[in-house]
Amino acid sequence: MLITPAYAQAAGAGDTNSMLMSLLPFALIFVIMYFLILRPQQKKVRDHADLVKNIRRGDTVVTSGGLVGKVTKVVDDDQIEFEISDGVRVRQMRQMISGVRAKGEPAKESKDSAKEAAKDDAASK
Repeated sequence: MLITPAYAQAAGAGDTNSMLMSLLPFALIFVIMYFLILRPQQKKVRDHADLVKNIRRGDTVVTSGGLVGKVTKVVDDDQIEFEISDGVRVRQMRQMISGVRAKGEPAKESKDSAKEAAKDDAASK
């Protein structure tokens, strides 16, 4: 005999506690990755979606390509039109907007508030 009976019996018994301890570092690494990488990335994506959804006429936007312009028209849910120079208008997908520098006027005004604003402007002159 080459193998003793005591050695063969000890090798066959599996310990669940040692298996749990060997998987614990992997679980710990996953938890650390979640809090350091995945969670902040999800927050960044959510903030960008809110930023893109709330773009309106008059906002100054920066595209991912580096163009800076003023929004002249919100075409639909996917596109906006903005002016990068006098008379030069460009259509851009909303998702390609990387930032909004300055907020502009509201998208629509009611007729009553527009009349009141015109009266206030005339009275101030």
